[in-house]
Amino acid sequence: MKQLPADTVRLLSSSQVITSVVNVVKELMENSLDAGASSIDVKLENSGLDRIEVRDNGHGIKGEDAPVMAATHFTSKICSTEDLEMLETYGFRGEALGSICSVAEVTVVTKTEEDDISTQYTLNFSGEIVSQKPSHFGQGTTVSVLKLFKNIPVRRQYYSSTKKCKEELKKIQDLLMAFAIIKPELRLTLIHNKVVVWQKAAVADHRSALLAALGGGTVSNLLACHHQQEQPELLLGGFFPKPGADFSSTSSPNADKTFIFVNNRPVHQKDIMKLLRQHYAAQYPDEPTRNRYPTAMLHVTVPPASLDVNVTPDKTQVLLHNEEAVLTAVEALLVSLYGYRADPPAEKQPGSKTPPPLPAAVLTDASPPDQRLEGLAGRHGNVPSDGDAAPSLGTSADASLQTSNGSSSSSVAEDWVVNPIPAGLESNAFLYADEAAQSAHAAGGGGEGQISAADWSRGTALIDPATREPLRPVKIHQAPRGSPPDSEVEGQSASNRKTVNAITEKRAALTAYDLISHRAMRAPLSPAALFEREARAEVLRERPSAGLPEVSGAVHDRWKNLREEDRKKFEEKAKKHLEHHDQRTQLASAEGLGEAGVSGPRGPAQGQKRKALLSNQQLLDQLFAAQPQKKARNPAPKPSQLLPCSVAALRLQLQRLSSQSSAVPPGPRLVNRLASHSAWLLLCGQRLMLLNPFRVEEALLFKRLLENHIVPSVSLQKPIQLTDGVLGGAEYAEALCSMERERPELHGGVVFCDPRLLANGFQIRLTPGLTSAQRHLEVTAMADCVPFLGVEDLREILTAVLHRKARSLPECRPLKVTNYLQGEAVRLARQLPANLSREDVEGTLLRMQQQLAGSNQTCIHGRPFLQHLSDIPSTHQEAEALLRPLEL
Repeated sequence: MKQLPADTVRLLSSSQVITSVVNVVKELMENSLDAGASSIDVKLENSGLDRIEVRDNGHGIKGEDAPVMAATHFTSKICSTEDLEMLETYGFRGEALGSICSVAEVTVVTKTEEDDISTQYTLNFSGEIVSQKPSHFGQGTTVSVLKLFKNIPVRRQYYSSTKKCKEELKKIQDLLMAFAIIKPELRLTLIHNKVVVWQKAAVADHRSALLAALGGGTVSNLLACHHQQEQPELLLGGFFPKPGADFSSTSSPNADKTFIFVNNRPVHQKDIMKLLRQHYAAQYPDEPTRNRYPTAMLHVTVPPASLDVNVTPDKTQVLLHNEEAVLTAVEALLVSLYGYRADPPAEKQPGSKTPPPLPAAVLTDASPPDQRLEGLAGRHGNVPSDGDAAPSLGTSADASLQTSNGSSSSSVAEDWVVNPIPAGLESNAFLYADEAAQSAHAAGGGGEGQISAADWSRGTALIDPATREPLRPVKIHQAPRGSPPDSEVEGQSASNRKTVNAITEKRAALTAYDLISHRAMRAPLSPAALFEREARAEVLRERPSAGLPEVSGAVHDRWKNLREEDRKKFEEKAKKHLEHHDQRTQLASAEGLGEAGVSGPRGPAQGQKRKALLSNQQLLDQLFAAQPQKKARNPAPKPSQLLPCSVAALRLQLQRLSSQSSAVPPGPRLVNRLASHSAWLLLCGQRLMLLNPFRVEEALLFKRLLENHIVPSVSLQKPIQLTDGVLGGAEYAEALCSMERERPELHGGVVFCDPRLLANGFQIRLTPGLTSAQRHLEVTAMADCVPFLGVEDLREILTAVLHRKARSLPECRPLKVTNYLQGEAVRLARQLPANLSREDVEGTLLRMQQQLAGSNQTCIHGRPFLQHLSDIPSTHQEAEALLRPLEL
């Protein structure tokens, strides 16, 4: 074995850190953000393989740090491993710039606030400075990476296809979008092959950043949510799709619009992503959202000591010390937004026999109150005695929960009454949902329990498994005539009672009322039902948009977590309800016995027919006829005056007015707004047009910028000398010297103040001489916001002045400055609100008529302001001809 050379070791380790173009951009952007940059420009050529340039306006690199800025493991972020517990920067290893030097050619231009001029450093393969020279750049750092992967041909060959290049450019755009969302105050620009691909201005908050990154249509369906807890210390915030929103506008087939941040760092967290997808997809059980990702932004903030970033070379995966607490908090946040997610049903074990589910409204009264609430079917009649109570059926709780929630939309707790099951049915506690299956089961035959038409017509198709007698319809119980009082009935022993089925028992009807002696009496409520009646209203106030299953689940949880003393209060209330119900039952039974005793001698078959009440209509007619009629008052005559009128004169006047109105065409008038397209209907005479106000605003902004905007210039560290050869001839120099100048300075120099030069970003100084050869022209300041602005653009201004006799500023704008102003106009127009008011659109229309009357009615991209829709018919025949195709 032998040791590898240092260059080989450096290349192997660097190729693990720098694996793609997006890794280079990510490392350089993180360095810029750590340097306090508020503006970052990323420029690519040939998808970043030929050139990557990242320019920022941060603090810059000090002169004493420049020799080791690309040395391995030199950093200003940390000093020891203890500093990782207080890490607040993106980078900390000191590997990025040195690793990039190992696989590409690197040039760094930097300037701090204390430096007078910027300095350009050229680095070699080892990250050492091989040359340096002054530069004209402003404060900040510009890193240029040339010929990426020049010494790794296999990796460079990987990006030879157009598809791979497009994918890499999309990844870079997604990276910039992620930093733009988490850093709203950051201005970002992405340029590929001198074309602006994506840009974002500095905004105030995260919602505005999302609006600039994703668009208004998507952000309008997002809802801001926050969650904070102290133990462990944790803060969650973000924007999630609104419950029930259209999944096509709030999700995408890939995860490029699901942004997860941990301490302002974009990461890939599989567990959090899984929770987001599960709770989002649970809203759409019938929609194809299983393979889609929600459009969301989640920001997790934890103490730096509980976070490990040093997991992967690209730092996109992190380890959380309290990962379970974070996942629990995220799930609680999603549950509060989307409600509980129904778990999939458990798979049935092979060979096991599961009894049929209990109907939703059937549950034994012997179950404890909390178990009865779990099924949400604890609304019952009288509580039976211990001897009559059946064992609790805990397995029916979940079935009753689902069925009761789905079967009624009422929020009143006493909508359902539960049937107490007698003791004789202990062996057959499960009531079958299908009576045919029940009778077949009682007969002991699996497929032999078919119901014939004859049995069904005779009423012998369904057999009671306890008494082996045919089931009978539900009976309405009434106190029998001549029966002993209730006290005597209660004195009988339980052994002498006849065992009956739950369907024929006294309180077996599924209703909130009992019918006793022809009187409907409300059944008593259980403790769980009383609690649900109070808690349901509170849950609905807290969560107005929650559905019935969510409300029932919340009430269910509250009852389970209820304190013992509060539970006893509801049990006492239920006991009072039961006592009151028993008193009313005895009173109604006694009244029924009294009525039966009175009508007893007549016999049950000799019921007296109720006589029809006498009609009072004649008496009412007499009363109304006897009322004195009010005398109608004669109204006072209204003053009138005869006016001369001639139909011929009126017709002549109407013809004169119509001719005047047709001679002067009316101006455009707004009709209404089309909300789906953010456009307005416009009526121009007899034509119905469609107006796009944003295109008009673009054109108006561009015209105003073209006429008035002054491109700011930055002083050059080394002025550019202007000679006749540089300008293109002596006539160009003479045209420049003939422009407007300020007063001469003390040393004889003169500065040009012509707006055609200053507004285009050029500041030129003239030192006069006796001859043209002795005079000295130099550019002392130039605009740095216009890409690649140079002497060629100054020659373009002089050409317009010399050959086209241009005197106004818009006529002298160079092409690069014009394109820059167009981009600024588009950027400003995109910051307008999505829904403009009628007053704003009317103002825009008025300014369009005043400022753009003579020009072509198109926006910057050549698209028209107005789109012709149809002509308004002027006669009835034209209207019928227009509507006739619609009738077909």
